[in-house]
Amino acid sequence: MFSKVVVANRGAVAARVLRALNAMNIPAVALYSEADAGAPYLAMASETYAIGPAPARESYLNQDAIIEVMRKARADGLHPGYGFLSENSAFAQKIMDTGARFIGPSPQWIDAMGHKTRARDIAAQYGMPMSQGSGVLPDDNDAIIAAARKIGFPVLVKPAGGGGGIGMLPAKDEAELLTAVERSRSMASRGFGTAEVYLEKLIERPRHVEFQILGDAHGGAMHLFERDCSTQRRNQKVIEEAPGPQIPRDKAVAVADQIAGIMRSMGYDNIGTVEMLLGADGTFSFLEMNTRLQVEHGVTEEVTGVDLVRAQIRSAAGEELDDILPSRVEVKGHAIQARVYAEDPKNFFPSPGKLTVFRPPQGDGIRVDTGYAEGRDVTPHYDPMIAKVIVRAATREAAIDRLVDALGGFEIQGLKHNIPAVINILRSEPFRSGRVHTGIIGEVTGRKV
Repeated sequence: MFSKVVVANRGAVAARVLRALNAMNIPAVALYSEADAGAPYLAMASETYAIGPAPARESYLNQDAIIEVMRKARADGLHPGYGFLSENSAFAQKIMDTGARFIGPSPQWIDAMGHKTRARDIAAQYGMPMSQGSGVLPDDNDAIIAAARKIGFPVLVKPAGGGGGIGMLPAKDEAELLTAVERSRSMASRGFGTAEVYLEKLIERPRHVEFQILGDAHGGAMHLFERDCSTQRRNQKVIEEAPGPQIPRDKAVAVADQIAGIMRSMGYDNIGTVEMLLGADGTFSFLEMNTRLQVEHGVTEEVTGVDLVRAQIRSAAGEELDDILPSRVEVKGHAIQARVYAEDPKNFFPSPGKLTVFRPPQGDGIRVDTGYAEGRDVTPHYDPMIAKVIVRAATREAAIDRLVDALGGFEIQGLKHNIPAVINILRSEPFRSGRVHTGIIGEVTGRKV
């Protein structure tokens, strides 16, 4: 097991990982930028180190500074959390080159699955259900149009080097296609350092369903069922739940078993999430794979009883899945998570400011993950998510009601937040009936989001 672990992240992410390390009695090292000095979660660490100015590129993305902290602290492990450097294969290799261990998949899998077209090619080789798509598009307009015609309009232009909804643009015909490709390339270059883009068949009103995977270094890989993450704005998730509503359990388990078998065949060796699109015809299609812990992992924890962060750490330490996971993992009850953002509920744009009042809800079946406290500033330097509210109940209907009540009792003042919008979505007939899809927020609000 690790003797000391550096947590290379901030906010709720750092707090979540620190909580797991504390529960495992592993000394933890926290990093902080100038903007995060005095953050409440730093008290959870046995050591803390200033890492640089507020901008992420000068602090949480500064690989040399983080490795220097590893050296000073004499840590033998690094947990990247999710976001920032969690899917950077070169950084993972640098950590391993110091003699320490990166708590995540091997660099080879981060590299292979982090590039979207390579991931599609690998997944297809192992028999993953797959929608039509292209390779990386060339700089030739005629070839781009030909690729789209082969797939069939409408198509979706997507960056090959990253996710998070950045640069994903639809094109319903040739007139829109070249403009979408140019815009997507520009956004991909700024966001991911590469302008490579590709095409996928655009599935109308799809559901976004993802499958939680955990592998080990001994050839083992298992699934912990599925989550539905369809409720999104600008291709970024807002509400997630487990299990997926209106998916027959035998079908969900069959797809999960198939994916776990593919991961075993591949030799995937730590935590990961296989993201799928579920069409109106009931067909699952591979979307991408994230080689890290997910923001929404808590809903899986609540219905399976498995602490995924602790499981991930134990896998990275060399333990086998048979020792890490219960002999039988089952789904019990229903869990829903709402992401609480410092943003204008009318347009979902960031709204930084000071949390003059910040009193999260409490009670049975309510879990709040946050890195903030009353009096703290939500700065424009980082993602505007300020908390995750996760509830668990015996049924989906009871979970929805519990989440509405919990959000209604969340006292936040000093800045705008999205809770009113989230409550409206939870109360809407399409959501309550389980008719979720990636455009449901626009459908409920009547606005383009």
